[in-house]
Amino acid sequence: MTTPPNIVVIMTDTQDIRLVSAYGARGADTPCLDRLAATGVRFERCYTTSPVCTPARAGLFTGLPPTLAGPYTNCLPLGEGVQHLGHRFRDLGYATGYAGKWHLDGHDYFGTGVCPEGWDPELWFDGRDYLDSIGPEATKLWRQGLWGVEALRKHNVTSEFCWAHCVVDRCIEWLPTHQDKPFLMVASFDEPHAPFTCPPEYVEKYIDRDFDYGPGFNDTLDNKPLHHKLWSGGPLSTPMGAAHRAQYLGCNEYVDSQVGRLVEEIESRYPNTWIIYTSDHGDFMGARGLQGKGPAMYDEITRVPLIVRGPGCAAGKVDPTVVQHMDVMPTLLRLVGAEVPESLVGNDLSAHFRGTAGAEPGEAMLEFNRFEVNHDGFGGFQPIRCLVQGHWKLVINLLTSDELYNLRDDPGELKNLIDSAEHVETRDRLHDRLLDRMNEVRDAWRGWAWERRPWRSSKLRLSPWGGKCRPHPADTHKAEYRDYDTGSRTRGVHAEYTSTDAAD
Repeated sequence: MTTPPNIVVIMTDTQDIRLVSAYGARGADTPCLDRLAATGVRFERCYTTSPVCTPARAGLFTGLPPTLAGPYTNCLPLGEGVQHLGHRFRDLGYATGYAGKWHLDGHDYFGTGVCPEGWDPELWFDGRDYLDSIGPEATKLWRQGLWGVEALRKHNVTSEFCWAHCVVDRCIEWLPTHQDKPFLMVASFDEPHAPFTCPPEYVEKYIDRDFDYGPGFNDTLDNKPLHHKLWSGGPLSTPMGAAHRAQYLGCNEYVDSQVGRLVEEIESRYPNTWIIYTSDHGDFMGARGLQGKGPAMYDEITRVPLIVRGPGCAAGKVDPTVVQHMDVMPTLLRLVGAEVPESLVGNDLSAHFRGTAGAEPGEAMLEFNRFEVNHDGFGGFQPIRCLVQGHWKLVINLLTSDELYNLRDDPGELKNLIDSAEHVETRDRLHDRLLDRMNEVRDAWRGWAWERRPWRSSKLRLSPWGGKCRPHPADTHKAEYRDYDTGSRTRGVHAEYTSTDAAD
């Protein structure tokens, strides 16, 4: 029998494609990720599921939209019964280990220090564990006292102090303990997220380095939604200074070195392994007068790297298909020959790894709801749904105005075409597709308000009262769905409360 492959998922935080030199980034060096891309498949147009940490991770680790997985914003946990990668691969007989930032337990930024069900406690090392390992004084120093290269030098910050180094150490120690079975291991790095902690030598080289912020840097937001203009005028709109940028880019190269250290260990000892690298979302870094991430769908915070390498994988392939984080779960299940539950929303990408997939444009659906439950940053409640299809991007900002971009002709997303008479047919087609997708996946916040937009006042496609029941699709871990009308096995999509037909 064929030996099942191992799986290693490597994730960074706040590292969009402008920070990975394999993607043509100018001003950021990531030699280890470049080597990984040269021997694997680099997806040119991968999108996060949501440009916020917790919802993004929910999409990646469950294969579901955040509103279905449970954490539709930061500080919310996975829903009861929702299966993450650890659950599914453990049930396939894999050793399952996770080290690093989790951010799916509904607690604070660092976590609880308690290993969730589905992962091996012997490897678990979240933010709370890291804080406990360095102690309160070093914790205060890490969070508040290491800004700037002089502070890094003064406190003699070495790689061994950094969370990323600790994560790799634990992963390398854990791997040999599971020789009796295949493994799925996640190394989830907090870096290069603020406070950008790394040894000073990584920062020094970037002090006078120019950086290309991308074609959207000088966006004046003249024809953009109101909440973007309010964001730009607020406290999170100060330009990124040279010292701040140097430390961000230095930390970016530092975490690349730690990715390289882990990949080298995998290459030397575990050749039958698939490596999947990505990041949760990006950071504006001052582009468009904005900082951080939040209620927007611009490529600076939504377009992320995705590099895959494994046995028989095409080497050096650049794939232009639009893909997204929700595709990772079904793809990994297919790679190991497992059943892909009907409940998963993403697509299997495994044919792309061997160069056998067609040149389809692909599609991604993104969402934003609010930034966090526990505070009111970034304008509070800002429901957004976005469809990227080929070179088009449609954004519905439910409480403000909407956006349409031609990413091929306008990669900087400077020209909002939502009211363009020339693009009505394209806009309405994308709008119909987005509404259909929201209904297909049972988006928890679907409804008529997403249809009735100022630029499209046609007759409602959906009835706002009553309508179809869309039960949970089949899932290998959940009990079968019973109809409300009959108490019997579901008939699938049907008009609930209006039919008395017997179930199939």
